[in-house]
Amino acid sequence: MLTGTRPRPGETPRLSATPPGRSPRLTGLVTGVVLLVVTCALSLAVGAEHIPLGDVWSGLFSPSGSRYDNIVRELRLPRTLIGIAVGAALGLAGGVMQVLTRNPLADPGLLGVNAGASAAVVTAIGVLGITSFTGYLWFALLGAAVAAVLVNALGGTRAATPVRLALAGTAVNAALFGYVNGLQLWDLSTLDAMRYWTVGTLEKRDPGLLLTALPLLVTGALLAFALARPLGALSLGEDHARALGTSVRRTRILSVVAITLLCGSATAVCGPIGFVGLMIPHAVRAFTGPDPRWMLPYCALFAPSLLLVADVIGRVVASPSEIQADIVTSFLGGLLFVHLVRQRKVAQL
Repeated sequence: MLTGTRPRPGETPRLSATPPGRSPRLTGLVTGVVLLVVTCALSLAVGAEHIPLGDVWSGLFSPSGSRYDNIVRELRLPRTLIGIAVGAALGLAGGVMQVLTRNPLADPGLLGVNAGASAAVVTAIGVLGITSFTGYLWFALLGAAVAAVLVNALGGTRAATPVRLALAGTAVNAALFGYVNGLQLWDLSTLDAMRYWTVGTLEKRDPGLLLTALPLLVTGALLAFALARPLGALSLGEDHARALGTSVRRTRILSVVAITLLCGSATAVCGPIGFVGLMIPHAVRAFTGPDPRWMLPYCALFAPSLLLVADVIGRVVASPSEIQADIVTSFLGGLLFVHLVRQRKVAQL
């Protein structure tokens, strides 16, 4: 856990490490790996057609021509891989946003970043007639960046409080999704192509989308990990960060770039999925404390498990139909959001 120490006159402020120690953190990482393996197995085995784990294994590594092989290899494996990549991206983006803004309510969905990407994709499809993923991927990145800047400006920039940013994000979300719905009604011929950018889902996603977006996702993730130390310094305050040799302006700009790459690419692959980036950073702090050097890897490891569990729940509760993963994560995240807002430190304007 990173803590700041008040410097004596003429002394350089420094970061100090406090518990939790290295051993509990490593234990948490092992727990995260085990949890991810379990949720991947559930994602491959559970659905409208329940598949025994033995058949899942053989379908992956030694196909025997059974009726389960096609379901596992062609349908559920790409869906699981997309869930892992998108979940890690959203968890990382949420962690970076919360540390950067020192705002416990920061989340790509809550602060309008996902909505901006979604609105830009719908515009590309419905207005400009762009149908290739490569084409509207760049619109998703642009929309995510514009929405992030707009919400920060409406929230008051440096004077922003958690609640003001949440209100600004809610307003931008409502306006952008109103625009998306209006455009869908106006252009019914492209309604089916645009509907996945209203509610995010892992269902029927083309694995080729992930392959195209993967370089951007990896770039955003590497940039986020590289920013862990300067973000930790920035969390102590701008003056302390400068005293520690951190460039505040560069850290902020690169953080926005990382968030844009992660959120824009994830939204372009499977539509807007909210609250993953809100819930996971809060959950992993029990293991890591606020230290971004540990928190960000934890976010990248635990967030895919949450998204895959949400996807499995959506398959089971409405079988043989499905409930989109975004609806499940929004329900869970809404409960957490209410809890956070009721806390005195967050609720103060």
